Amino acid sequence: MANIVIFGTGDIAQIANYYFQIDTNHEVVAFTVDRDYLKETSFEDKPVIPFEEIENIYPPSEYQMFVALSYSKMNKIREAKYNAAKNKGYQLVSYISSKCSYMSQYECGDNCFIFEDNTIQPFVKIGSNVTLWSGNHIGHHSTIHDHNFVSSHVVISGHCEIHSNCFLGVNATLHNNVILQKETLLAAGAIIGKDTVEQGVYLPAKTTLFNKKSDELNF
Repeated sequence: MANIVIFGTGDIAQIANYYFQIDTNHEVVAFTVDRDYLKETSFEDKPVIPFEEIENIYPPSEYQMFVALSYSKMNKIREAKYNAAKNKGYQLVSYISSKCSYMSQYECGDNCFIFEDNTIQPFVKIGSNVTLWSGNHIGHHSTIHDHNFVSSHVVISGHCEIHSNCFLGVNATLHNNVILQKETLLAAGAIIGKDTVEQGVYLPAKTTLFNKKSDELNF
């Protein structure tokens, strides 16, 4: 069991607090944000402390931290706060849902947020500061490097490699042996059959409006 300070006071921090409460033995004791973003002194009935002062009140020798931020700026904001917390000496915890099928023999890195209904097959390697929202398939022998965000119902087939700071939108699909280069952005529904280019943005074909009304169809 660890006493945890969560970095953030947004939706993801609220969700993280809830999961830590109902699905772990850890206890969330406080939240923290940068002083410039401190708009309230309490969140979820717990104190909110300026990050600049956090180690004086909740020292890293006694408390651990979880950085609960989104994919903004291709995960670079979350990466920066991850590094800032480590530079203060904090050990960063990961959350893996008890309802996740984690079949790999390799442990994930720190500050990972792995939701329910993820299937993580044997020989998968997951780095640090990775978010896997609910319902993804991570195929055998694939590697997800640090600072990535995989949204819901993404299929990563076998022997894929996801380099750092990528975003994979809802229902994106990767064929076998595909490499996503650094800072690749896959829009919802993208289908990737070959390696991407660094900082590439990949969009699926648009859904088109049919030329008849719904009541004109035999449906």
